[in-house]
Amino acid sequence: MTRVVRAPVRVVRQSTACETGWTAQATVGVDITEPVFAGHYPDFPIFPGVCVVESVHRSALATVPEPSGAVTLTDVESARFLGAVYPGDVLRMDLTWKSDSPDWLCLAKASTDRGEVATVRLRYRVGETS
Repeated sequence: MTRVVRAPVRVVRQSTACETGWTAQATVGVDITEPVFAGHYPDFPIFPGVCVVESVHRSALATVPEPSGAVTLTDVESARFLGAVYPGDVLRMDLTWKSDSPDWLCLAKASTDRGEVATVRLRYRVGETS
């Protein structure tokens, strides 16, 4: 996946085992200086949905559960957009990892202070790097 979003991923909570798999949390600050805002609704900038998915993917890579090792993205199984992300927002990703041998599923809820903005389901292959 080509990187479009410049902002770094900040891991708030590394993957922790729980009853349903592993959970983690990460954030990405959305700044007006992001190149994607140039020409994307110039009078009313909105962070594109593909950038939300990229932020989830990068957050997932930063929080892969310890037992898995290297992974590569093999499928964006679903992405449902529920709200807009604007310059100045902090995009928070709440991630749940589940083993689906030989793969891993990462289920993510992305939100801002205004509420949930997307749910994303990503599939990763273990033993490969992206």
